[in-house]
Amino acid sequence: MGQEDKKPIVMDKLPERVMQVSTVRIAATQAPEFLNDLSAALQFLRETSDQADAQNVHLLAFPEGFLQGYIIQEEQARELAIDVGSPRFQELLKEFPISGPMLVVGMIERAEGKLFNTAIVVKNQKLLGTYRKHYLLTGEAAFTEGQSVPVFEVQGLKFCINICYDMNFPDLADQVARQSADLIVCCANNMLKHEAAEKYRSLHNSVRGQRCQETGLWLISSDVTGERKGHLALGPTAVLNPKGSVVSQLPLGQVGLLVFDLPKTP
Repeated sequence: MGQEDKKPIVMDKLPERVMQVSTVRIAATQAPEFLNDLSAALQFLRETSDQADAQNVHLLAFPEGFLQGYIIQEEQARELAIDVGSPRFQELLKEFPISGPMLVVGMIERAEGKLFNTAIVVKNQKLLGTYRKHYLLTGEAAFTEGQSVPVFEVQGLKFCINICYDMNFPDLADQVARQSADLIVCCANNMLKHEAAEKYRSLHNSVRGQRCQETGLWLISSDVTGERKGHLALGPTAVLNPKGSVVSQLPLGQVGLLVFDLPKTP
């Protein structure tokens, strides 16, 4: 989006205090769903990261369970899960972009025999940290609840992560706000039965907007889109401001990359 031309303001004397507002360019993808197709997921990740990097994006979010797929059946989830401390994961990181934006990517994690619905934070093929989903749906009984809410930083912008259903709980967003974060990154996967997808199509942002209003934080979400076996994913992938209003959003049901310049006041 272009900016309106502005005429310079001439002042005889500068004010004693001038509020400096900079921006950090963030992005989120509305991605196809990749079920047990790690190679295809990684190819899409690299292509999207390159696209974002060409637009000078500093932070790029991917959906919940992106790498292996949102798989909640314990036997299959355990088979596909990856320990982030393992040699296998170190080899996997070599498939990530060697440069470009900081990435927030959903995956199925295994640690000490437990399964976690996790978002990893990666920059230049290095793992910076993880966030494990705190609030689990009934169907996610195979997973263990996360306990911590780590803070990450890019270009002076502090952010924390929530995963999908987490956004329904004010206490978790409040933990983010109390850590002086500026932004919530929401990794979501709303591949739902057709009736539910239509029912909730306008409600996801409503719930997320409530968390923004309560905390005064910005929010960016990344979701999947597409259809499979009676299920439909529409999104939404969007940016919400601290008032809870949607300020930018990709069209529902379309794969794409949402890029936004987030204001940051020092």
